Amino acid sequence: MSQYQKPPKWRDPKVKLFPYQVGFTCPPHDFDAAPSDFLRMAPRSVGVHGRMLHVPDYEHRLDQRKKNFGLLEEFMECMANNGADACGQVGSNWVHASGLGVEGIRQHCEMLSDKYETPFHMAGYAMVEALRELNVEKVALNACYHPSSWYQGTVGFLREAGFDVVWAGNFFDQGWFASQQDVDDCIWCFDEDLIWKSFDYTAEQAPNVDAYLINGMSNYRRAEDGIAQRPVHYDAALEERLGKPVVGHDIALYWRVFKTLGLAPETRQGRLLSSLKG
Repeated sequence: MSQYQKPPKWRDPKVKLFPYQVGFTCPPHDFDAAPSDFLRMAPRSVGVHGRMLHVPDYEHRLDQRKKNFGLLEEFMECMANNGADACGQVGSNWVHASGLGVEGIRQHCEMLSDKYETPFHMAGYAMVEALRELNVEKVALNACYHPSSWYQGTVGFLREAGFDVVWAGNFFDQGWFASQQDVDDCIWCFDEDLIWKSFDYTAEQAPNVDAYLINGMSNYRRAEDGIAQRPVHYDAALEERLGKPVVGHDIALYWRVFKTLGLAPETRQGRLLSSLKG
């Protein structure tokens, strides 16, 4: 098999739709907010394209993530062929479900980036990179909708990366729902007041940490207009409320892609995204 070559035409800026072209992929059966979120905060020089992974029988099981891990390479080839300058993978559990470990994931991202001549970032590993950038050690995890088998994988991945996760608990653990099934039935979209209550609860359990984290890609619906928003939209206000950095997998992934492009958001953001200079 011949070595992959990114089409050389993409080196010519005159043939590109946007000076900076970003591709995002997400798990099957999810309409993902990442392309919209990223585009709304980015300079006008940025264009974004999303591509869902295709697994017809997908049921959001960890073993299915491991089984379909190779689809990430298919995504990268498609994006490279079409002139992407950087790519991001949405879905925080894919890193620990893979069984590759922290160093294995770093190497895998590097391999795909090199092979397809296009930087590739995974949300789960971007969190590690973001926490290292912030120079934090002790963290607490607001595990939101993730069942225990999911968020304990995230905790293990973070600990393997060298972070002290002093507390972790999901919305059921925190007492906001009668059962994990009730959480699951919300399909990862909750009333807006829950993001404030859940972080207040997390801070009460772990007041002496360096940063507060939220895993996954949960959404919070505004009462005034019904619009659902991811944690990135609440980050600056949460940091003012808690007095500590707040990092979600969405925030970390956007930060890593912006950093790769040498750009910065044009809208008000929390500490991590605001640290970028365009």
